[in-house]
Amino acid sequence: MLKVLCFAVLFAAPAISFAQTTSGSSGGFGLLGSIGDYFSNWFVRSDRAKATQPHWMTPVITVTPRLEQEVRYDQSFQSAQYGQETTNYGSGKGIELIPWDAVEVILGISNYVSHEYPGKKGKATRGADGFADWTALIKYRLLSANEEHGNYILTLFMGFSAPTGQSPNSSGHAIFTPTIAFGKGWGDFDFQSTVSVAFPNGGLDRLGMPLAYNTALQYHLFKVLWPELEVNYTWWPDGNNAGKNQVFLTPGLILGRFPLYDRFKLVAGAGFQVAVTKFNQYHNSWVITGRIPF
Repeated sequence: MLKVLCFAVLFAAPAISFAQTTSGSSGGFGLLGSIGDYFSNWFVRSDRAKATQPHWMTPVITVTPRLEQEVRYDQSFQSAQYGQETTNYGSGKGIELIPWDAVEVILGISNYVSHEYPGKKGKATRGADGFADWTALIKYRLLSANEEHGNYILTLFMGFSAPTGQSPNSSGHAIFTPTIAFGKGWGDFDFQSTVSVAFPNGGLDRLGMPLAYNTALQYHLFKVLWPELEVNYTWWPDGNNAGKNQVFLTPGLILGRFPLYDRFKLVAGAGFQVAVTKFNQYHNSWVITGRIPF
């Protein structure tokens, strides 16, 4: 994880340096001048977008309705029945950018999935490790107000995954996931929620169209502590899991935003998912997260 975060800093640093050294008008003409102005005013634009929304922390699991600009790496360690263990490197996170005032684009990395099975099944399933599907997400913020003007937000998402992964770690089909996200804060307390439905472009009899509802309850302590409790709910109306639902409770703690250098800050946290329904795709999971907002 440290290597990924260091790479992210090196990746983002030249862009930040360029934007700061060319702040203001680029002085060019025509198309090149417009492009120069766009990039030279990048942080003016993204800072304005962040200033007009709540300054809550992005939860461990739930995707925040806030617009954020950061590099992020997550990793999870899932435990299922019969001793099965699954480690997910990356969890589809990546770089998050604010190219326009009300828009965020998230370009994920293809996470690597490692499976461990005990006994004979472990021998039979060797070679199942590999990369999963590539993901991306676009946010469009409809309404927002910072802590001084109402402390709320309403945002629309469109998620997308491409079947680039290796079997059995790929869904085998592209999936589109429209989402509505919202949140409200009162003093140091806030909640952030998302409601989504996944639409695959094939394999409906297997994948179904699951509905997911996530809510994070969060409190802010001592400037850098963000304890939280998340509820992660999924219901399958069709597909292999038709009629089933699962609920995870996820207590967690996030620390940040610690100054690193210039615009760079550091955020780190962890959560522990526990299944509270009889049906579940795994029993529990540790999730760790590292982020560099800028």
